[in-house]
Amino acid sequence: MSTEPVPAGTVLAGGVPAGAGPAMLTLNNVEVIYDDVILVLRGLSLQVPEGKIVALLGSNGAGKSTTLKAVSGLLPSEHGEVTDGSITFAGQDITRMDAAERVKQGMSLCMEGRHVFEHLTIAENLVAGAYTQKAGASSAEVLDEVYTFFPKLADMRNRVAGYLSGGEQQMLAIGRALMARPKLLMLDEPSLGLAPLLVQEIFGYIQRLNAETGLTVLVIEQNARRALEVADHGYIMEQGRIVLEGPAAELRENPDVKEFYLGLGDEGSRKSYRDVKHYKRRKRWL
Repeated sequence: MSTEPVPAGTVLAGGVPAGAGPAMLTLNNVEVIYDDVILVLRGLSLQVPEGKIVALLGSNGAGKSTTLKAVSGLLPSEHGEVTDGSITFAGQDITRMDAAERVKQGMSLCMEGRHVFEHLTIAENLVAGAYTQKAGASSAEVLDEVYTFFPKLADMRNRVAGYLSGGEQQMLAIGRALMARPKLLMLDEPSLGLAPLLVQEIFGYIQRLNAETGLTVLVIEQNARRALEVADHGYIMEQGRIVLEGPAAELRENPDVKEFYLGLGDEGSRKSYRDVKHYKRRKRWL
């Protein structure tokens, strides 16, 4: 057996990047169907290594949000179910586990659109995020940590959440998710509806959280440029499947990723009908 070191960025059997450590989350050949007839995920497999940021990218309708709902246990509320494959979290099969139990196991989800409690204050929103924790010093300690990490929230703790800006609400949503002391933080389109400077600020917070606390993060995004700037590893979805994966730095330099997701294709290309057909054919990746 060879004893040579594995090159950085190599993907090992099972999809784990070399040197990435054990997988916190594993989806193995997952199939999801809505209303018993609509097939959305078609044998999807991915892994999120412990202590890393993983970006799941794709266009509208690719199946990104369905992937998060499958992981977080929210499919039954939308008449969906995992009909094949398995989902493992921290070594435990959670494929059929109740959503509330998954939160207790250490999973927190920031849903698309933020969904803060608009009639409650910032402080009340944050306390609500600790409902899975025992009351007392533990929750108070986490609250102090959130305020330290988001000083803007500390300054406005008595302000009603409905009057916050989009960026402030996104900070609040992340802070509320952190109140549950998660092992895995999942973010669904955190840049949605935010101005470019706010997007940069939010992704800066995500990167700091990972760097300073070692929190494992799975981020679902259409803003591929920002996501790949902070992620360690990336997956690209098309029509319910993973069609491309690799270290984020390599995906940023991939010519197809540049063209289809980063808007950096060569000017003047695809002008003829023949070129358009070729473009669509390549876009399928398969």
